Amino acid sequence: MSNQSKNPTDVVTGKVRLSYVHLFKPYARPGSDSVPKHSATLLIPKTDIATRQRIDNAINAAIQLGIAEKFKGVRPPILAIPIYDGDGVKPSDGLPFGDECKGHWVLTAGSPATQPRPEIVDIDMNPIINETEVYSGMYARVSIRFFPYEKNGKKGIGCGLGPVQKLEDGEPLGGRISAAAAFGDGAGFGQAPAYPAQPAYGQPMPQPSYAPPAQQPAAYPYSPQYGTTVRPGAVPPAGGPGVDPITGLPALGGSVMGL
Repeated sequence: MSNQSKNPTDVVTGKVRLSYVHLFKPYARPGSDSVPKHSATLLIPKTDIATRQRIDNAINAAIQLGIAEKFKGVRPPILAIPIYDGDGVKPSDGLPFGDECKGHWVLTAGSPATQPRPEIVDIDMNPIINETEVYSGMYARVSIRFFPYEKNGKKGIGCGLGPVQKLEDGEPLGGRISAAAAFGDGAGFGQAPAYPAQPAYGQPMPQPSYAPPAQQPAAYPYSPQYGTTVRPGAVPPAGGPGVDPITGLPALGGSVMGL
């Protein structure tokens, strides 16, 4: 698809923001019976009236194609249309769209994994190979094609995904942050300690100064008999036993020295 396509169901958007990006690897919602697809959700600014008009025209062309080929010549009274108001609620669960959708039209485009992966190029038309350059939150132009479908009794208009051209980076969606935001100011981790400069090679490393430890008292033998520490040569308390100079233990009355 290209901007010069003559197919009335084709559209090349203006600048849109991408969300739920699965452009390099196909994706299927867990628990669903849908086939894996390369896909992306397009957030189209409501101020981009030209893109919205082209989309409406392409959807109408797809409806006419469906009446002729799939809907038995009659427009169904209930027809699913793939574009939604980002200021409203999601059709899947009735909950409000995310804040990033406010002020936008929301449109999801996909391409089955059985088909070749859509091309992804940069602003100079060079192929983008590095997957980290393509993410939810970036800005792009996207080529899409609308088509009629009927599945399990449900009739509607689907949106196929074609080539994607990245225009510029944007604030990542889905909790992803840049390395600068994570580590630039040490937020959440405290400031790194300041280390002294290293001396020139061959120069001795300066040693820190410190005060010597306080003088510790000498250790004294312990007398298990009395549960006290005995200072050698100390004079025992009045009435207490003397110290045997041979064994260093208290001398018991009537005992022989050294025994």
